[in-house]
Amino acid sequence: MEFAHIPVMLEEVLDGLQIKPNGTYVDGTVGGAGHSVEIVKRLDGGRLIAIDRDEDALIAAGERLAPYKDKVTFVHDDYKNMLADLDNLGIGEVDGILLDLGVSSYQLDNAERGFSYTKDAPLDMRMDRTQYLSAFNVVNEYSVGELTKILWEYGEEKLARRIAENIATAREKGTIATTLELAKIVEMSYPAKTRWKFGNPCKRTFQAIRIEVNGELAKLSEAIQGMARRLKKGGRIAIITFHSLEDRIVKNVFRDLNLECTCPPDFPVCVCGKVKEIELINKKPITASAEELERNPRAESAKLRIAEKI
Repeated sequence: MEFAHIPVMLEEVLDGLQIKPNGTYVDGTVGGAGHSVEIVKRLDGGRLIAIDRDEDALIAAGERLAPYKDKVTFVHDDYKNMLADLDNLGIGEVDGILLDLGVSSYQLDNAERGFSYTKDAPLDMRMDRTQYLSAFNVVNEYSVGELTKILWEYGEEKLARRIAENIATAREKGTIATTLELAKIVEMSYPAKTRWKFGNPCKRTFQAIRIEVNGELAKLSEAIQGMARRLKKGGRIAIITFHSLEDRIVKNVFRDLNLECTCPPDFPVCVCGKVKEIELINKKPITASAEELERNPRAESAKLRIAEKI
């Protein structure tokens, strides 16, 4: 299956990054290289570092970026390790960083990856298939308490406890091995009258398990903070999120880096030493246009935030 991924808010990202032809840019989630191919086209003497934890993504990106291979360095890693990766490459400050934190269309549409709740496949959901922990482990090995916690915290699922208990009951009869087995348990946890009231009832549960499997929120705040500080003066970081939990983290990190002195107003002099590190390019998140949503409905929940190092 071709690794197809329609780049979300492509023009807004390119405008936001203000690409310099001789600059160094990092795409921490290169995916199918939808954004990267347009970034690298604008480089003349510059360099692109393309990072992804998904080996399928790196293979696809390598093929798509083959005409520009002299400008691109590929790294198989989690974007949260970006600073260490840059150190290993002997790269100091960079001109721009892009993170597209969504699951790619390829990962969703390729049934065998186990991300979809509408296609039958082994429970997997690993973005990096070299890691051990998978959705199978979470669903079959986590306690009711642990499952309830992740469904509530990562999926904002109101029926978290009931779903967790129903999962535990089902696995007493045998392992829950496939996505549709799990989807059926989740569906039946909802009252029939409200089951489909707000779309597919499995969305929040599958999101929560995916976040747990891939550690998507773990150390995200520290990673973004480090990336922003790795920018050159005038360099920019653009981050696309697809759910409120991630967007809240990005918003809070940008806000903190944008703050000056945090001492109480009655202090005669600053003792906190806090200085403003970034300028917010957009105080409210940028969202996809109506035209884009018509072409790509999956962009509906996307939010783009951009900041510039000062």
